[in-house]
Amino acid sequence: MLQWLKSYFDLSGHETNLKREFMAGLISFFTIVYIIAVNASILAEAGIPLEAGIIATILTCVVGCWLMGIWANAPIILVPGMGINAMFTYTLVLSMGLSWQEALGVVVVSGIIVTIVSFTRLSQLLLEAIPHSLKHAITVGLGLFLTLIGLEKGGLIVKGESSLLALGDMTNPFVIATILSIIVTVILFIRNVPANFLISIIVGTVIAGLLGVVNFSDVGNSSISFESYASLFGAISFEKVGSFAFLVAVFSLTMVLLFENIGLINGHLNMINRPDKFKRSFQANGISILTSGLFGSSPTVSTVETAAGIVAGGRTGVTAIVTGSLFLLSILAIPFMAIIPGSAIAPILIIIGVLMLQSVKQIDFHDLSEGIPAFLVVVMIPFSYSIADGIAFGFIAYPLVKLAIGKAKEVPATLYIIAALFFLTFVAHVY
Repeated sequence: MLQWLKSYFDLSGHETNLKREFMAGLISFFTIVYIIAVNASILAEAGIPLEAGIIATILTCVVGCWLMGIWANAPIILVPGMGINAMFTYTLVLSMGLSWQEALGVVVVSGIIVTIVSFTRLSQLLLEAIPHSLKHAITVGLGLFLTLIGLEKGGLIVKGESSLLALGDMTNPFVIATILSIIVTVILFIRNVPANFLISIIVGTVIAGLLGVVNFSDVGNSSISFESYASLFGAISFEKVGSFAFLVAVFSLTMVLLFENIGLINGHLNMINRPDKFKRSFQANGISILTSGLFGSSPTVSTVETAAGIVAGGRTGVTAIVTGSLFLLSILAIPFMAIIPGSAIAPILIIIGVLMLQSVKQIDFHDLSEGIPAFLVVVMIPFSYSIADGIAFGFIAYPLVKLAIGKAKEVPATLYIIAALFFLTFVAHVY
């Protein structure tokens, strides 16, 4: 069995081994496990029962990760995307007036479209249409976004009273736990200690416990019931499929899913220097989006936290399969995972952000027609708190800047179409 695994996933060809892949999958899981509670709580605001949303999120993560691991043999983690889940609830349901069942129908239709694109020449055309400066800018922007999430999760950055952001309360035990955890994580990482991220999570949780942030006696005080999930699985509705609201919702969601995932997948595969895995990874992503709607969740994305597993040594689909399997087991272990505090996760997100920021060296800022659109992507992803909106600003700006300096022919025709579609997406949101 072990020999078959090594052969199927070509571990030697990827210069890795089962132990390293398992550890990377474990790290990926603990870095992204927060999505279970967070995604379910956002879905609940759309009217989906909380317990059902938890189970839907877990099943969506399991299938997404297994698809990526088995089909694409890539260490990419597919889970419901932050920002996309907010779009599902606050835009599709609360703003556009669709029911959550109809919103799930939108997810299924978008999943079908993305899957069709992924199995055709269109996926390669879209990838080739993205300039190198924008590809690297997306990676940098994602790094800053991940850093911002880590700083927020650790309480170091909070919403300001007289400004958008402000420094957190440095006397708060939670913030102190974050700072101490960052120190431990940085030391372990710089010294290249094996399983450094996993050790830092454990140590960070212990530190939080000693400071009274975590109450270990809470373990085992909660359980999950499957009864409520029966009303959610497959509860999609196409009643308004021909309505303007449904069509706008499909268009907007599909645009976001296409280019957010193209950017994310490309960025992750560049980290392991395996761009050849893009097509199958994108295909797995498309199918996963489709299954998300069937399970009752918002769509999956190739999540930013994938970088944690890659940095930990993940190079093949074994990493994704391990993460998916742990999500399945998490149905039984939710009470234990719930005690892992944000102060223990934040340092990992911050360090990954630092590593992703290194791609800024690949952006040619001497050529402002390349640098300005790239800069917009870099700053707008974290500042708009939306990967999709940040990408859209850069994609719209790129052809406009080239046109302004008489270099319109340098822009692929496909990119003009993409920019126009992103502009229409903004118009649709305003509408």
